[in-house]
Amino acid sequence: MKAVHFGAGNIGRGFIGLLLSKSGYEVTFVDVNDKLVNLLQSKGQYTVTLANEQADSVIVDHVTAIDGKNNALVAEAIAEADIVTTAVGVSVLKHIAAAIAEGIELRLSRESRPPLHIIACENAIGGSTQLKNHVYEHLSDAAKGQADQSIAFPDAAVDRIVPLQQHEDPLLVTVEPFYEWTVDRSAMRGDFKEIAGVHYVDQLLPYIERKLFTVNTGHCIAAYQGFLSGYETIQEAMKDPTIVAEVKGALLESGAMLVKTYSFDDTSHQQYVEQILERFINPYLTDEIVRVGRSPIRKISPNDRLVRPALLAYNLEIPVPHLARAIAAALLFDESSDPESVELQAYIHNHGVHAAIEKYTELTKEHPLHAQIANEYAGLKEKRS
Repeated sequence: MKAVHFGAGNIGRGFIGLLLSKSGYEVTFVDVNDKLVNLLQSKGQYTVTLANEQADSVIVDHVTAIDGKNNALVAEAIAEADIVTTAVGVSVLKHIAAAIAEGIELRLSRESRPPLHIIACENAIGGSTQLKNHVYEHLSDAAKGQADQSIAFPDAAVDRIVPLQQHEDPLLVTVEPFYEWTVDRSAMRGDFKEIAGVHYVDQLLPYIERKLFTVNTGHCIAAYQGFLSGYETIQEAMKDPTIVAEVKGALLESGAMLVKTYSFDDTSHQQYVEQILERFINPYLTDEIVRVGRSPIRKISPNDRLVRPALLAYNLEIPVPHLARAIAAALLFDESSDPESVELQAYIHNHGVHAAIEKYTELTKEHPLHAQIANEYAGLKEKRS
């Protein structure tokens, strides 16, 4: 069995590629990093180490890589694949769509092939659906009709903390022991081999939002509040009781919304929140605040991890002081190495925080949450000065 995975970075190797390999797939990574591609081609394996006391490790073999800049080579691999996955970041999906479309057309031109499942493993709601829309922009009408019958794009939710890291062996990757990969079974086509360790469900949205509005929400709040307090890592920040209170308070707000919206068991969800908080303080991981906080514009966009849970909770008449303060903290994330942070700070400087809130969160000046965020911003800014 053959798997094609876009993205040979830490998440691709330490999470998705690992599970595909464990399920018996020969994994071909697609990446534009020539060094990674050459190393994977020459070694044919790599090591994944768990961030636990024992530092357990596993060798992932039967792997190779191809140059993502070579569309013809990528298309050929897709034409012969049994599954295609991605872990490139949702903003990159549009850049790999043309090669995937070329691979689909090549596959459709050949003798009958089993259905192909293409799964985007990204921190986004409907990542695979977004990828499908990008891919279909490159397909002819005839190919779209054929693809509708034999190509599936099941949405997924993925969760594993994989920090930035440097090792003597560039292919070695360290990951936390916990992981969760949930796939929409209802979107699968025909007979398919289940991937060991993947949770298949018929209703995915509750799981996507539970993960996004708990793990990702809490993680970025720890980063933004930690940044304002001068910490360099999430682990340092989570030793500060004030920051822990901010993170937990926000997760109780998003949690109340999730429980009310999806009828999650309240006790089980509280246990889930506590588990997430424990993961953030894992002493065997070092997760830099700059990494977790990067791309603040995306993270305060209307459908992402801060504004959407705040708005959904507000609509259910659930107070959101911690989430509002978290959005304000994101507006104060001033990191010169991050292009989105630079853009955000420049816009605030030139147009003011109210204009920035309206532009990036899409909360109009008349919305009560807009004023709440602006007031929290003023308070945090004054506290820093």
